[in-house]
Amino acid sequence: MNPSNHTPLRAVALVCTLSPSPAPSSSQLLAEQTMAALSEHGVTGKIIRIADRDVKPGVQTDMGEGDAWPEIRATILGCDILILSTPIWLGHPSSTAQRVLERLDAELGESDDEGRMLTYGKAAAVCVVGNEDGAHKVSADLFQGLNDVGFSLAPNAVTYWVGEAMQGTDYQDLEKTPEKTAATTKTLAANTAHLARRLKAAPYPAS
Repeated sequence: MNPSNHTPLRAVALVCTLSPSPAPSSSQLLAEQTMAALSEHGVTGKIIRIADRDVKPGVQTDMGEGDAWPEIRATILGCDILILSTPIWLGHPSSTAQRVLERLDAELGESDDEGRMLTYGKAAAVCVVGNEDGAHKVSADLFQGLNDVGFSLAPNAVTYWVGEAMQGTDYQDLEKTPEKTAATTKTLAANTAHLARRLKAAPYPAS
């Protein structure tokens, strides 16, 4: 086995539920399951619930006094993998997830000594939960945004669960995780950790 397969990695999962702690959250649960799956591939890290922090609106790296984003940004830049976990609301990612993407937009103006975005070399993946169809649309929105701001995405970089249309069951209400979702989460973790290690070993060239 290639020694690089044992390279330690760090990940951060940003949970974009609209509910602050300690409210239960399906997005939090799926993020926790994804981080657990990543841990099987030598990845450690933390989970941040955005609704618990005062992330100001804006498209700069620091929006001034009281803004929680600079600390979160420092955590992202110190990691190899970023996970975004969001519910589906009205067929779209949550407004909190959109705010995260808007704050990440500032990375378009940040670069290293060779002109590469600071997010180059980092992998990203997505978790989606909801009670209506829309997981593919939501992941497509987040994939595009994450790629625009410099993150790389492995094959099958999304895990999701959507319940039966017009019903009231949440992911967190299920007695056990559906086998398909669990298997998809494992694939996401394996592929994302693999990509992150390859990027760490062979950075993108300067352009």
